[in-house]
Amino acid sequence: MVCIDQFKTIATVAESIFSDKGSKFIGYAYPVRTEEEIKSILLELKSQHKKARHFCYAYRLNNDGLFKSNDDGEPAGSAGKPILNCLLSAELENITIVVVRYFGGKLLGLPGLINAYKTVSLMALDKANIIEDFNKIALHISFNHLQMNDVMQIVKEETIEVYEQQFDLECELKFRVKKSLAFQISDRLASIPNLSLSAISKNDAKN
Repeated sequence: MVCIDQFKTIATVAESIFSDKGSKFIGYAYPVRTEEEIKSILLELKSQHKKARHFCYAYRLNNDGLFKSNDDGEPAGSAGKPILNCLLSAELENITIVVVRYFGGKLLGLPGLINAYKTVSLMALDKANIIEDFNKIALHISFNHLQMNDVMQIVKEETIEVYEQQFDLECELKFRVKKSLAFQISDRLASIPNLSLSAISKNDAKN
């Protein structure tokens, strides 16, 4: 039985290159969680490829079902949509593909552009390591050092994914848990006296 939290994404960045009539298309597939990450990726790629003509992209985010495509100056529907269709066909989420185009001097026409953006996107996905992931919620807890053993026992038993921690007289943990288990785990943690628990917004949660 498939868990309702489960979805497919990629584990790491994958890259591909496709050429047609002198134009070079470089495809980058990234695992992402937020639109802010995607903005940073675009800025970084534009810094790396200062002579490139177009930076076309599409993404799908698991939270709230967000998706978007962008032709970045190419004819409408010739770039972003073919990229997005590749993500939809592969049923991948929390992913963006950005295709960087260096113009080669010859026009490809609408069919040629659609083929180029589709091909380089599929090539990137073919190189990517596709994995199963889960819908997760980020939580933050703060507690006294004397409560450490009780907290860490729950962390171990529930296989909690801690991504930031601070241990002092006052301790803090930031972690992610499967959405379907969030109430169960929160209830267990809330049973510890004087422990403070709160949700972390998507924009503040680390990847």
